[in-house]
Amino acid sequence: MKQENTIDFHIRWAWYNILRMYNLKASEFGGSMALGYTLLNIDKEGTPSTKLGPKMGMEPRSLTRMIKGLEKRGLIEKKQDSIDKRSVKIFLTKEGKRVRDLSKEIVISFNQEISKEIGQKDLKTCIQVLNKLNKIIDREDILAN
Repeated sequence: MKQENTIDFHIRWAWYNILRMYNLKASEFGGSMALGYTLLNIDKEGTPSTKLGPKMGMEPRSLTRMIKGLEKRGLIEKKQDSIDKRSVKIFLTKEGKRVRDLSKEIVISFNQEISKEIGQKDLKTCIQVLNKLNKIIDREDILAN
């Protein structure tokens, strides 16, 4: 089987292109796609640090580095949860909100362009197929032979 005939080749190729495009745009502002994506996943009411990793599909070590970097840049701040004192919530700073809003505009713009080019019907089908694909992959027996 040729590589070009596999599902994962096309998904990886598309994802690489999306990642490159977002990183190129984000570099204009001193950021990265991962930085913008993280900021987009922090709720206005704060997000518990333990919930952020699973929400984004990130490993704990990578998330810890990302949080430290965002905090160092003044984009987020950590605060003890007012109800559960053992828990820490992550909040956006004023600058973090500005960068998140910019990231959101870029994502919306990209999605509008894709929707215009592909069309709503095909885009809906694509999303349905990707959702099915993820459900299949999540099965524990997917590679059991």
